[in-house]
Parts: sequence; C-alpha cells; structure tokens
Amino acid sequence: MLVLLPPSEGKTGATRGAPLDPGALSLPALAPARERVLDELTALCGGDPAKARQVLGLSEGLGGEVARNAALRTAPARPAGQLYTGVLYDALGPASLSAAARRRARESLLIFSGLWGAVRITDRIPAYRCSAGVRLPGLGPLAGFWKEPLAEALPAAAGAGPVLDLRSSAYAAMWRPAGDLARRTVTVRVLQARVVDGVEKRSVVSHFNKATKGRVVRALLEAGPLPRTPAKLAGAVRDLGYVVEEGAAGRLDIVVTEL
Repeated sequence: MLVLLPPSEGKTGATRGAPLDPGALSLPALAPARERVLDELTALCGGDPAKARQVLGLSEGLGGEVARNAALRTAPARPAGQLYTGVLYDALGPASLSAAARRRARESLLIFSGLWGAVRITDRIPAYRCSAGVRLPGLGPLAGFWKEPLAEALPAAAGAGPVLDLRSSAYAAMWRPAGDLARRTVTVRVLQARVVDGVEKRSVVSHFNKATKGRVVRALLEAGPLPRTPAKLAGAVRDLGYVVEEGAAGRLDIVVTEL
C-alpha cells in the first residue's frame, strides 16, 4: 500500500550535520525536476528578498524563510519524517513508531512537496519554504510543473496495491492517479459529528481532519501488514474502531465526535 501525505509548513530543521545530497533522494526519476525547482528557488531567494517574499506569499516578518531558502544546498539536512511538524505529523509520530511500523512507514509513506515533488520519510532534506501553490518566475505554478515528472515516477512506486490519498487539494493537484491506479485509490474525508437541538450535524474541520488522518496512518502501520485492496483498507480502518462510511469514487468518510 502507498500512503500519500501532504507536507507541513511547520518544520524542525537540523542545526548541524551533512547537507542535502540530491543524488541520494528516493524516486531518482524526479532528480532533474528537483534540480530545476531548487535552482529557481535558491536564485530567487538569493536575489531580491522583497520579490522572494511576494512570490512565496510570505509576510515581512518571515524574511528569515527567504534567507533559509537561499542556503538550501549547504544547510544541514535531516530525514523528512523528523523534519515535518504540525497536527498531522504530531498525531502520526514517526519517531515513536515500533520497529516493525517504522519499516512499513519507510516502504509505504510518500510526502508531497512543492520543492521536492515527493519524498520518502527517510530522505534527508533541509528545512524550506515553498508550497505547491507557489508560481516560480522561471517555472510557473509548481502544481502544474510537477504533473509530468510525478506521472512518470509514481505508478511504479504504487505497485499493485491500494493507494491511500490523504493529501490536501493543493498537493493532490500535483498528481492524480489514472486508469487502474485511480480505481485502487482511496481518499478520506474526516467529518465531525455534533448533535445540535437533537439533530446530528456533520462538518469538515481542519484540525480534526489532520489529527485523525495522522492517527489512522499510525494505527494502520502498528496493526500489522498493510491492506492489499481498497475493500480491505476500509475494513482495516473499521477494525481500528473508527466509524467509516464508504462513498462514491473510492472515498471513505471517517466520522468522529471528539479530537
């Protein structure tokens, strides 16, 4: 099973250690595209800081992010599973997984990125700021730029099993499974159920969404061998104690009442 995750704006960068080695990253078919984005981003951020902030959608108070981007090739790198922070990654807790679950995580988790395209949790990368919604001057919108490279690299990574797509819309736009792979892809929507005046109401809430997705992935990794079909995936999530409703086009609704 392949699990597609969004990145996080929150990152804990390394303070020391070896810098990025682009040739050591997984999915080597993405290497040329990664180099192009990296070159564009470092050149932009090494030039006019005000222009870089505008392109990246950063406030003046986040000028340090521009300087950090300019030094990406020499900055200390760390595994992606340790780099990303925030609600989803706090709930997933890669560092505290059991040895067996960590092995499954290394094989199944794929984190999307506006800068790197997609990386495994073991890929060593520096902290950066570059979302999929950015439009770099020399490349255009990154979501569109990554479509072709990812379409070439990811079907082989997906193999013959199900794909659990937990990406946010910006990162889902970078690559959409097609053909048989699309039929094996399951997306998840997390709904909060509340009773108002005796009537149950459901809504999508960002914090519930991220935390629940992180917990579901963690529980699946810890439970044992990952499901091999979309139908077994739905059953596995139910077995974890979640209320699951199957919708159209391979969507699972997970209904929660509290965080």
